[in-house]
Amino acid sequence: MDLRQRFLHHLAPTTFSPLALEFVRAEGPYLYDSQGKAHMDLISGIGVANLGHSHPEIVAAVQQQAAQHMHLMVYGEYAQVPQVAYAEALLAALPASIDQIYWGNSGAEAVDGALKLAKRATGRTEILSFEGSYHGSTTGPLSAMGNECMKSAYRPLVPGHRIFPYNRPEVFDAIGARTAAVLVELIQAESGYIPADAAWLQALEARCRATGALLIVDEIQTGFGRSGEAFAFSASDIVPDVICLAKALGGGMPLGAFAASRALMATLAENPMLGHLTTFGGHPVSCAAGLAAWNLLQRERFALRAPALEDHFRRGLSQHPAVREIRGRGALLAVVLDSFDQVLRAQQLLIADGYLTDWFLFENCALRLAPPLTLSDEHAQSAVHAIWNALERC
Repeated sequence: MDLRQRFLHHLAPTTFSPLALEFVRAEGPYLYDSQGKAHMDLISGIGVANLGHSHPEIVAAVQQQAAQHMHLMVYGEYAQVPQVAYAEALLAALPASIDQIYWGNSGAEAVDGALKLAKRATGRTEILSFEGSYHGSTTGPLSAMGNECMKSAYRPLVPGHRIFPYNRPEVFDAIGARTAAVLVELIQAESGYIPADAAWLQALEARCRATGALLIVDEIQTGFGRSGEAFAFSASDIVPDVICLAKALGGGMPLGAFAASRALMATLAENPMLGHLTTFGGHPVSCAAGLAAWNLLQRERFALRAPALEDHFRRGLSQHPAVREIRGRGALLAVVLDSFDQVLRAQQLLIADGYLTDWFLFENCALRLAPPLTLSDEHAQSAVHAIWNALERC
């Protein structure tokens, strides 16, 4: 069997129509197939490769740490330089009220841990989230997901979850004495990159403060420069109680985390002791890679590339007659077309031309663009021309 057949035969499916593209190497903005053909990655592995693929500084950090040691013990028992050094670097860029990190492996784990923290710290059980939200596919985050189509096959889910319209005031009166936390994305990812209104977020924060509920922001896709800031919440002038991180957090390696105050985090360490555990969370190689990526992001000010890339795609595509709207912020853009068939056709044409795009789980009529922040102006213009030409043929 060739690789594609082995892939289909041995790996459990997420769909019966996967792309099943074969890639053997990646560098910068490109993925290379076995024939050496380059494909420009315009989705960054869904927001993971913010600095492109195989950056030499990140690769060197991985190699150096792997040569020193890999896994030693479950998270939280041994003092390890990669975990501590990366935590220190991230916390220095976060509000002073957020001064501890709990390492995990993924975004879903980060959200799961944050929800447990909220319940433990407040003694309450109710979690509020929003229509169109995506927070992960494990049972806890799925319970907070704002899409019934994705949830219905797995009910009953975790009780105590209530879902409200996004960017609307209905949620404010619902936040009360039973509410442990409100979980919100700053830019809803799977609904087609819909930004939260700053005034709405500020009102949400104020209501949480007034009632003692925690405000949890999901920065899993928006973090690490993609929105134009290191973290998207800073653009709205709010200070969350808990921040969930993943995707670009590991610089291409699997890594997740939630960050909060020392006082909140302390509640997970007693009654019961070891109330939240992970074996591989904060893996030293992942933390070394993430720290190298974070240092690059800060040193080279790559967050400033996000609005420049946004400008390229908006100016280049907004006038095409097939484009109904371009939503999003920074390097998180949804190019809205007329139909899902048109989106799929455009994606297939772009793949044939050597450009990788995607679609959204909850928005059927939009092409997803989330290019690496390292994408040059020349690369961006090449991508714009390719998308325009694909739309001409749809």
